[in-house]
Amino acid sequence: MAKHLLTTSVGSFPKPNTLITARSQFRRAQISAQQLREAEQEATRQVIALQEALDIDIFVHGEMERGDMVAYFAENWQGFSQSLPVRSYGNRYYKKPIVENVVSLGNSVGLTVDAWKRASELTSHPVKGMLTGPYTICDWSFNAYYPDRRSLVMDLAQLVHEEAMALARAGAQYIQIDEPAISTRPDELELAIEAMAVVTHNLPAKTISHICYGDFETILPGLYDLPVDQLDLEAANQHFALLDLLARYPWPKSKELALGVVDVHSHRVESVDEVKAGIRRALEIVPIENLLIDPDCGLKTRTWEEAEEKLRVMQKAVEEIRQEDGLR
Repeated sequence: MAKHLLTTSVGSFPKPNTLITARSQFRRAQISAQQLREAEQEATRQVIALQEALDIDIFVHGEMERGDMVAYFAENWQGFSQSLPVRSYGNRYYKKPIVENVVSLGNSVGLTVDAWKRASELTSHPVKGMLTGPYTICDWSFNAYYPDRRSLVMDLAQLVHEEAMALARAGAQYIQIDEPAISTRPDELELAIEAMAVVTHNLPAKTISHICYGDFETILPGLYDLPVDQLDLEAANQHFALLDLLARYPWPKSKELALGVVDVHSHRVESVDEVKAGIRRALEIVPIENLLIDPDCGLKTRTWEEAEEKLRVMQKAVEEIRQEDGLR
């Protein structure tokens, strides 16, 4: 693994057609749960193999077993039911969870561990454990039980903490807690920070929080107080305007920045030069030892071919900068 400008991905990968077919067949009771798991595992092998081929530094498992990042946990934990499909963005829908009782892990302690273990067995690279944060689970659910949002967020924080500890016990060195909703209500930033402190308390792993497509101007510099080791922020979608905003405030020495350099909501594949230019701009703000490089967000919205090409461009841009600057 390289020492500078480590590359990674945010989480999800596009599902291969074979898995899309298998998921459809399972919903129609045409294949068994075991056959679906086998299709998920084969898709995960493809995700790991692609990252190996591209020489990515820190891997993700691709989330082949998940549909939606919030619904996946709600479907497996206690206290939730499902609504009818709700639009998330574009033409994508998810069954928005309904909180109808006290939330708990039920029989799903270590829900994400098996998928993480299977992926880790396929590579010598570290694989990130992937969780959705308590604030986002609350914000993307209907609350029909708790008296207020804070009560729900803090109960969810304890569940996410227990899941994170299960990943750490299994050997995960990197644990990512996605909080894309954190900028939707700037007046609740302190609540999100308080909840994250519960999630990451005594967690023996490098902690990451991915936040994307929000109004960062409303939550900076307060976002720097989020108790994680690394903030993973999208930049390419807005032509790296985020960097102008970050430049207003000194970057905290104790934090890493994973910078999104390819737009996962565009079919266009970026050029190596424009990605390099974005990285060079970031290096004027963040010390090189604190900077990692990745896509803006999960890649599941792209085709497999688009995802591969975007990652290839990202990796080539980083390798050229390493070579130009005499880095390893």
